[in-house]
Amino acid sequence: MSEILHKQLVIIGGGPAGLAAAIAAWEDGIRNMVVLEREDTAGGILRQCIHNGFGLHRFGEELTGPEYAQRDIDRAAELGIPVQCSTTVLSLSRERQITCISPEFGLQVIEAEAVILAMGCRERPRGALGTPGTRCAGIYTAGTAQKFVNLEGLMPGKRVVILGSGDIGLIMARRMTLQGAKVLACVELMPYSSGLNRNIVQCLQDYDIPLYLSHTVTRIEGRDRLTGVEVSQVGPDRKVIPGTQMHFDCDTLLLSVGLIPENELSRGAGVELSPVTSGAEVDDSFETSIPGIYACGNVLHVHDLVDYVSEESFRAGHAAARRIQGSQRKEDLTVKVRDGSGVRGTVPQILKLRKDSEESVRLMFRPAAVYKNMACVVECGGEVLMRKRAMIFTPGEMAVMDLKPDMVRKINGDLLVRMEEA
Repeated sequence: MSEILHKQLVIIGGGPAGLAAAIAAWEDGIRNMVVLEREDTAGGILRQCIHNGFGLHRFGEELTGPEYAQRDIDRAAELGIPVQCSTTVLSLSRERQITCISPEFGLQVIEAEAVILAMGCRERPRGALGTPGTRCAGIYTAGTAQKFVNLEGLMPGKRVVILGSGDIGLIMARRMTLQGAKVLACVELMPYSSGLNRNIVQCLQDYDIPLYLSHTVTRIEGRDRLTGVEVSQVGPDRKVIPGTQMHFDCDTLLLSVGLIPENELSRGAGVELSPVTSGAEVDDSFETSIPGIYACGNVLHVHDLVDYVSEESFRAGHAAARRIQGSQRKEDLTVKVRDGSGVRGTVPQILKLRKDSEESVRLMFRPAAVYKNMACVVECGGEVLMRKRAMIFTPGEMAVMDLKPDMVRKINGDLLVRMEEA
């Protein structure tokens, strides 16, 4: 049995969420900590996101993914935060005991006063789709293709169809085009895109790449290598409409069909997970159902903007530091946050409030569909605390509701977040 190491704080994941949480905790005085990262370099998925558009909210300037990540990497190094790369966490117990393994340190067992989960998310693979056809080469998730092109200098193919209109898929449509490939189409099962509108414009429309909404790939063709795909239209019930088939000759199919929070470790520790977000259920300090275990970033819920990931993770880091230092706030009231009509996956799911609170509370959710000229309402006991109107709400863009301190002090029971006519 390995010698048990003792840490005040262990952060699992060295991407933007983990680094932000570590920086916040360190600045609050926590020194006996470690960040565990399974890749050989910190920075997470941002290392392969070489396009710009990051950092506008946090830094007030437009950065590429690697530039954004490097700022946190440099800050962590400046503070002296230990980041242990090439380390795979094998298990996490509800008693906050972590078992991990690495080439440099071998098998390690670490006991922590607090743990922050920041493992990010993974892409949904072909196996989850059940699309008929052979298991030929040429089918990749969009993130895998992005890694090949941006980090390894390899081209997956020359004639490309993209299934799904998530942001990674949209960005790869542009990236593959710029690298000389012909992107024939982007195909989306839903009647709306699941990506940001700016990516639809900049990555598809600017390059004359057609977007087929309410369509899906119904057959994959080819033996050794993909030779083509069949695309069909689907009805409101998402069932294929006979006679609507289109054929595309292609050698590459990229899948951008959703992201799944990496919660195997959370599940093993007994953390209660949301059936809607697939991430942990947390309170407004980002503490999970297991005391001393926190979650932030894409392992909690899939974000649109890394700026929001960092902001959320700073708060989780500060909260973990308060627990370690024994200065946790005392709540007067615990309330639940419920999804109402048109709302999916509001985070946090629980608020622990003080009567004299001077802090704002941020609620984030995804609309259940596309809503035009609607308003989002936060109500308590039938009383409206906040109402936010917008020209359009879409599932591809996270909705944010910031409850100011005067609103928070009015809360005396469970909250309901819902959509209504503007």
